[in-house]
Amino acid sequence: MYKHKALLFSILFLFSCQDNFLQSPEDTVNDEIESDSTKTFSVAEAMEANLSTHESPNDYNWSGTSAQTISLNGNIITASGTGVSIEANIATITAGGDYILSGNLEDGRIIVDSDDKNIVRLILDNATIHSTTNAPLCILNAEKTVIILADNSTNFLSDTGNYLFENPQEDEPNATLFSKDDLSIAGNGSLRIDANYNDGITSKDGLLIHSGGIAITSVDDGIRGKDYLVIRNGNITIDALGDALKSDNDEDSTSGYILIENGELNINAGADGIDAETDALISGGLLTIKTGGGSAMAVSGDNSAKGIKGNSLVVIDDGNFEINASDDALHSNSNIVINGGEFQIATADDAIHADASIVINDGSIDVSKCVEGVESNIISIHKGTIRIIAADDCFNSTAGTRTERNDNSCTYIYGGTLTLNASGGDGLDSNGNIVMEGGTVIIHGPSRDPEVMIDYNGTFKISGGILISSGSASRMTQAPSSSSDQNSLAIMFRSSMSAATLFHIEDSNGNNVVTFKPLHNYQSIVYSSAELEKGKTFTFYTGGSCTGENYDGLYSGGTFTGGTNSTSFTVSSTVTSIVK
Repeated sequence: MYKHKALLFSILFLFSCQDNFLQSPEDTVNDEIESDSTKTFSVAEAMEANLSTHESPNDYNWSGTSAQTISLNGNIITASGTGVSIEANIATITAGGDYILSGNLEDGRIIVDSDDKNIVRLILDNATIHSTTNAPLCILNAEKTVIILADNSTNFLSDTGNYLFENPQEDEPNATLFSKDDLSIAGNGSLRIDANYNDGITSKDGLLIHSGGIAITSVDDGIRGKDYLVIRNGNITIDALGDALKSDNDEDSTSGYILIENGELNINAGADGIDAETDALISGGLLTIKTGGGSAMAVSGDNSAKGIKGNSLVVIDDGNFEINASDDALHSNSNIVINGGEFQIATADDAIHADASIVINDGSIDVSKCVEGVESNIISIHKGTIRIIAADDCFNSTAGTRTERNDNSCTYIYGGTLTLNASGGDGLDSNGNIVMEGGTVIIHGPSRDPEVMIDYNGTFKISGGILISSGSASRMTQAPSSSSDQNSLAIMFRSSMSAATLFHIEDSNGNNVVTFKPLHNYQSIVYSSAELEKGKTFTFYTGGSCTGENYDGLYSGGTFTGGTNSTSFTVSSTVTSIVK
């Protein structure tokens, strides 16, 4: 059951007609576009609606003087004190307390089955446990179990590809490190897990990783917490044929979430990298994620190999992300909020996809490869730097169905710097409407129709910011709507201009207004800024050179020289259209 949590988005649309590129007629209906001005929705706010973790401040406090010892030697287990029963090569811990495990158990098991309310702490101090029959470390019953990786220790758990069950109908335990109850892992040591049967680490309740170095190779999922999976810190490496990190409670809307606060994660997953039934929440860390073989391998059929997936919600406050995915890099069946972070994305599908809404408040997002860049019903950009190279549309707001009528989807641009490079699709596409109030939008549109640099079915109302775009000579090419508060210029050239041919505008005093260097062949230009005041005269040129600083094709400063095909024009309407 997916969770439907109210975010902070309240959007009212009353839209109508679509302006023609060259004629730019007045709208026949007074369109009203209003969006909620609230911008932030943090990981902390999202966690207020989720189940609290089982963690307590004293969970990781233990004393070596009072701890019992469990010694492993070949197939022999010995223990000091009470609370441990040993039968052949299986040791069962039956009471709360601290237990230090060390040595090598070549074929055996450690089981926790405690009925009391005290914490069971297992201190792994250079412990190696292998089992040829079942999970080598299995927690069947405990109020809470905490695994401490002792300082400077190296620990190893491994199992076999076939588990032996007393009842053939049983399917648990199903992980090398398995727990039916709440489980925490902490410490400054390391733990390596070789999972040959199913998952690496599984908790049927909550799973929390406080610290430690964890390396997992798994034939299915890497780390799974049913109610939640929380990673506070640590150095985690996962090579899994299934999902790398997973939380899958689909019966409780406050559960099924994944929270990552910090740490270094290196993930190679055959399926999803991070798969949360409800919320995927990240406030920091260094995450390297590869799924489904990477962006060179398009996902097939109904398989899922997404980088980060939260079915209800994805919220990212900060972090450094390198995602190489065969499916969507970031995905939600509902909402995505990005408040910051640095992203390097390559994918064989969408870079950022949410069915309901995407809000980007800040951050640096660099998409080197994707089919579509940012796709959702409602897209809202407030700040940040976004660069997208897309095989199809760079930005696409859509209600989910292909249509040539206004579906009331919308892209809002309030700020930020967007560079959209679309060689085979549209740069800025909306099946509904576009609203731009600020920021800088640079579009290197396609060279050939029917794809265009700007495409919308409703209206495109611009009231601030800088828009500069180049594209094909398609009859579907559009400029912002004539009902906009900021003026625009739309130029159609009679012949194609080669890529890298400068486009330059200067005012009547010879001052630079804009200099732009398209990446693809182009036959149309759309430009809008506050510089285009009604009644003022300007001259535009093509060709020439500029000594200024080039940012993704848009120059700042410097001197423009040369250029041909100069034409003067006077801004006389909201959209000034020129055929040259």
